[in-house]
Amino acid sequence: MSFVVGLVIGLVVGLALIVVFVRSENARSKQRSDLATTIAAFARMTVEDSRKLLTPEYYPSWVVFSQRQKLTWLNLQLAKIWPYVDEAASELIKANVEPILEQYRPVILASLGFSKFTLGTVAPQFTGVSIIEDGSEGITMELEMQWDGNPSIILDIKTYLGVSLPVQVKNIGFTGVFRLIFRPLVDEFPCFGAVCFSLRQKKKLDFTLKVIGGDISTIPGLSDAIDSTIRDAVEDSITWPVRKVIPILPGDYSDLELKPVGTLEVKLVQAKELTNKDIIGKSDPFAVLYVRPLRDRMKKSRTINNQLNPVWNEHFEFVIEDASTQHLVVKIYDDEGLQSAELIGCAQIQLAELQPGKVKDVWLKLVKDLEIQRDNKNRGQVHLELLYCPNGMENGFTNPFAQKYSMTSLEKVFKGGAEGNGLENGGEGNKRRDVIKTETKNKTRVVNDSLNPVWNQTFDFVVEDGLHDMLIVELWDHDTFGKDLMGKCILTLTKVLLEGEYKDTFPLDGAKSGTLNLHLKWTPQPIYRDS
Repeated sequence: MSFVVGLVIGLVVGLALIVVFVRSENARSKQRSDLATTIAAFARMTVEDSRKLLTPEYYPSWVVFSQRQKLTWLNLQLAKIWPYVDEAASELIKANVEPILEQYRPVILASLGFSKFTLGTVAPQFTGVSIIEDGSEGITMELEMQWDGNPSIILDIKTYLGVSLPVQVKNIGFTGVFRLIFRPLVDEFPCFGAVCFSLRQKKKLDFTLKVIGGDISTIPGLSDAIDSTIRDAVEDSITWPVRKVIPILPGDYSDLELKPVGTLEVKLVQAKELTNKDIIGKSDPFAVLYVRPLRDRMKKSRTINNQLNPVWNEHFEFVIEDASTQHLVVKIYDDEGLQSAELIGCAQIQLAELQPGKVKDVWLKLVKDLEIQRDNKNRGQVHLELLYCPNGMENGFTNPFAQKYSMTSLEKVFKGGAEGNGLENGGEGNKRRDVIKTETKNKTRVVNDSLNPVWNQTFDFVVEDGLHDMLIVELWDHDTFGKDLMGKCILTLTKVLLEGEYKDTFPLDGAKSGTLNLHLKWTPQPIYRDS
């Protein structure tokens, strides 16, 4: 009897296992089929389809949608003709770059030039091409290029002591985008008058320096000086907006050459909530600003010690050659004294976003790397006032950054008040506003037991330098045994210089909530001093 029961149970269990196995295989087969169908659907998707399916914030930072077409056919042909290109291009590059190397020659060297320059046997690889629709009367093409070549480049360096050092530039790795402009279009073959070429974007430029028969590190500072000189020469000789014009047909092509088109006025106002880079104390921030990263065109602010919310209020000017493509870069560093400064964060703004003749007041979020904008870490913000002045437009608008706005007065009227939370628990603070302007300091009356005080008081300030003077408004909680700072507002005079009079609401820095309602009026008034 037990044998029969065991047999029945075995058959039931066996059948159950078979059924489970079959169902499992059917389910796995269906999953594989669905996965294959999904992969096939993804394979048929276009870039536009993927952008509709997922918004940009869901993609990792290394995912880039390129509009450039592949150029396998061009790379094959370039590899065939590269020996001839090497011979022709080497002489052309040498002739153009050598004078710029001499221009940026470090002061510790007596001369700097090429003793040998060839591009080697490895041709660059063009990874994509795109046509730029910029509205100009011509054809603009961009070629993305990668080059890990084996060039033979030897620099002939001579010191003031008469020592000659042959320095080899090797292990060059380059990735960038070249721009070709065919303009103007004409009705004569080849249908364009000239070709302009330029390095539109330099994504990567790596190389190593080696003294032939020696060690370059034996001369302190030489390697860094040469490295900086080479990068400046590349930037100043071929990097956009610099462009080389090659005439194809006879004619005047001076309009294609690099020339200033305007001036960018920048007021570096302040930064706030900067990341602290020091273990003891706080960072000592300073700012570096540039449109083109050349040593003689980069601007540096003063260093403000032990401060994560620095106020600079410094003014800088930059020459602009192409407002449609250039951008302003701001980098905030922590001054480390004798050591190299440490980057706190950086930001940039496209000049195309600026309206000519109009001041743009912006707060820019600082990121670690300008190439990777998806930085969720809070590194702080920087406050700028920007004004782009095209050439020939100087008389058509008011420039608040001009030096003529000095020795005048500012009338400040308090029409509104502050809205916010008191500092004390279970009670309302007594509010008083301090207005500070360089040597001058005025106080409002104290408004007792109010979170929405109204002063309606007027103060006059003599402004000796409208470009650099600032107005600082502080809100205090006045108690019997002391006072506590609730928040403050830092104002430049730019807007009131432009508009003459305006009312606005300003947020309180350092307060969880609350605003200040202010009425400002500018009255030009020359002041005469005794000589």
